[in-house]
Amino acid sequence: MMNYADLLLKRRAIRDFEDRPIPENVVEAILQEATLAPSASNNQPCRFVVVHCRKTIKALSDESKANLLSDHAEKKIKLNPDYVGFLQNENFNVFYNAPCLIFIAGSASVNTLDVDGALAAGYIMFAAAARGLGTCWVALGANIRDPQLKGELGLPENCRIVAPLILGYPKAIPAPSERHAPDILRIIVEAG
Repeated sequence: MMNYADLLLKRRAIRDFEDRPIPENVVEAILQEATLAPSASNNQPCRFVVVHCRKTIKALSDESKANLLSDHAEKKIKLNPDYVGFLQNENFNVFYNAPCLIFIAGSASVNTLDVDGALAAGYIMFAAAARGLGTCWVALGANIRDPQLKGELGLPENCRIVAPLILGYPKAIPAPSERHAPDILRIIVEAG
């Protein structure tokens, strides 16, 4: 197992994967580790959907793209102009043709779901990186509304997708992008 400093460097956003499946037991182990993530009041509201079927992943990509473009046209959301071009391209897959997709979801009534889901996503990303896998949080892939697709995913009506994560064996791991120093607003110490 890699040390913590190496893990931080190896966890990169990966969008180009080898064409090989991830064994089911590896995904199960990663999700087991994700359940160790903290959650508000230890509520543990996150639920997981795992998709290994590329045809289904493509259908989910097409659904999300159509909904985003519709919301943009109706001025419900404002998309980055670069994204509009990508989303209009029928060959563009928001999930980058990854061999595995994990949705983190939960009850829409849970006020802390976004934070709890983000923590679980972080645990998944690090658990995957520790196993030589790559991940990317693809926010563009969360716009699934079609009742039939939601039914195939096993998502109840009151469930909301928080984090779509793609997972696979990376073709390459990019170098970390440059980061600036922490922007510390203030440090308060005990007077003494």
